[in-house]
Amino acid sequence: MDDDDGFHDDGGADQNVIAFPAAEPVVEESDPRECPPELLVQALEACLFGVGSPVSTGALATALGVAEVDVVAGLGLLRDRQLRSGSGIRLVEVGEGWQLRSEARLAGWVTALRGGKPFRLSRPALEALSIVAFRQPVSKGAVDDIRGVDSGGMLRSLLDRGLVRMAGRSDEPGRPMLYGTTPAFLTLFGMRSLADLPTLRDLRALRDDAPDGGPVPVVQFPGAEEDS
Repeated sequence: MDDDDGFHDDGGADQNVIAFPAAEPVVEESDPRECPPELLVQALEACLFGVGSPVSTGALATALGVAEVDVVAGLGLLRDRQLRSGSGIRLVEVGEGWQLRSEARLAGWVTALRGGKPFRLSRPALEALSIVAFRQPVSKGAVDDIRGVDSGGMLRSLLDRGLVRMAGRSDEPGRPMLYGTTPAFLTLFGMRSLADLPTLRDLRALRDDAPDGGPVPVVQFPGAEEDS
């Protein structure tokens, strides 16, 4: 007599799988990461909100399982929606990708809620950073010549903050170190690339618009040619 213990060998079945009567067959599901078109804009907003830091177009496309061109189109729709609704959140493109940020004029209330000290640069640090940004790759000696003081401490501080990087060595005697800006510099100032830096025409406009003809906190570079 055969013992019936409830386990039956069907010959080709996996011996590690128990088949229950009337059990539903296992159905392979489609990739859940593939975002449907009608949810793309909402999904992009949720991803950027959840991550917080800048995210590249390629990373968004991979996460959502869609083409990069669709991501770009969706980001454009998201930006338009924010502007139309008067949202306090803005989608910005910075050097390292896309990021959701609070509108600049609302920053004071955000800071009050979050606490802590806002990120600030002293005027000397901002001067040194501006020179590096406009003249890069540039040596410490060149920065010193423009500012008229030793800038070693300022450059070290900017290196520590990740806003400036070492960009090789000059061919000049002594082969001094050259400095350039980092992607974090672009992110901090909300720029996509160095092409977004103001031109001399922009600097002149700021000077002309200064209240009571007062000074504008902008570094003027000796020897720079005026636009015709």
